[in-house]
Amino acid sequence: MAKGILGKKLGATQLYTEDGTLTPVTVIEAGPCAILQVKDPNKDKYMAIKLGFENKSEKRTNKPDLGNFKKANTAPKRFVKEIRVNSIEGYKVGDEIKVDIFQKGSFVDITGISKGKGFQGGMVRWNWTGSWRGHGSTHHRQIGSIGASSYPSRVVKGHHMAGHLGTDTVTVQNLEVIDVDTDKNLLVVKGTVPGHNNSFLTIKQARKKTGLAKPKQAVAVKAKKEVKGKKPAAPKPQPKK
Repeated sequence: MAKGILGKKLGATQLYTEDGTLTPVTVIEAGPCAILQVKDPNKDKYMAIKLGFENKSEKRTNKPDLGNFKKANTAPKRFVKEIRVNSIEGYKVGDEIKVDIFQKGSFVDITGISKGKGFQGGMVRWNWTGSWRGHGSTHHRQIGSIGASSYPSRVVKGHHMAGHLGTDTVTVQNLEVIDVDTDKNLLVVKGTVPGHNNSFLTIKQARKKTGLAKPKQAVAVKAKKEVKGKKPAAPKPQPKK
């Protein structure tokens, strides 16, 4: 059965894993999520569960959504998302899904909205190298020619140009779960995830990588031994100027 949960990015840090390596990680507040709706294949033609994360006030909720939340017997939620599942058995409206559905060493796919960077030129947006910069060139960072005049007499669709960068839906796959804190609803994953701090994320069981990560053996670091009775080497004489 596919597993999934909603969460919020708290920030990035680094910690030492069991094998003694310093690993960059991202800390995510995952759940608890209320099940708002269960999609039945006989009625809805597909199987999914609708989850809600992080409470908000009724004053900031419109009446149609407020009615749906009351049907599920839960408070209004700020972040609502559907997650496809292979089976709807065991899911009931009003139940909660917590971070303990994942375990240490498993792999997840995380989806979020990337950071917005506004209007950017071609060198930032598409990693152009730029033109030559000597002998009075005025073409350092300009876009240059965008197509031929006679044929095709138009700009080819998909041509790399300056434009808006960021705020795209990005999915990072096969992130290893380093730690799971069920008491504080925290999920620690290896690497980075899209979005700024306090942005909402969708965490799903990895599609391409199943099973658990193989534990790495700790590398023993040998300390340098001081040789008794040996004097430090004298500094080399410097040549006279």
